[in-house]
Amino acid sequence: MSYTQTFYHIVLCTHKRIPAIAEEHERELYSYMHGFINNKEARLYRIGGMPDHVHLFVSLPATLAMSKFVQELKVSTSKWLKENPHFPLFEGWTKEYAGFSYNLRDREMIVGYIAKQKRHHRSKTFADEYRAFLVENGVEIKEEYFLKD
Repeated sequence: MSYTQTFYHIVLCTHKRIPAIAEEHERELYSYMHGFINNKEARLYRIGGMPDHVHLFVSLPATLAMSKFVQELKVSTSKWLKENPHFPLFEGWTKEYAGFSYNLRDREMIVGYIAKQKRHHRSKTFADEYRAFLVENGVEIKEEYFLKD
């Protein structure tokens, strides 16, 4: 038997950063995403976000690549959001996303970070947060493409 444990912090942005996820209805989206994650035999540790983006901290089974998971999640949630009258501004997710692996020691830190999304966005824009997230994870940012979708 093989034993694996992979944790991922994934960030999805709405197309053109349109504030399409109304706070009063975000729990509906989060519940839908939670069901999707469970159906993939993955585990959701925390979900949270703002009207223009969502953070997920998940563990995925060894048989499911993060890129495949994100692609299927975006397709499924896009369809659901476009059919749901509570999200009339939703046009889709950006093509890009951020996703990084972490280990068990980082889990509580990431869960806490996602839980405090609303608080730290009082003083930090999404672009600033996203840029810091990429830099912290060693990603070289190509300015001509950064948040251009």
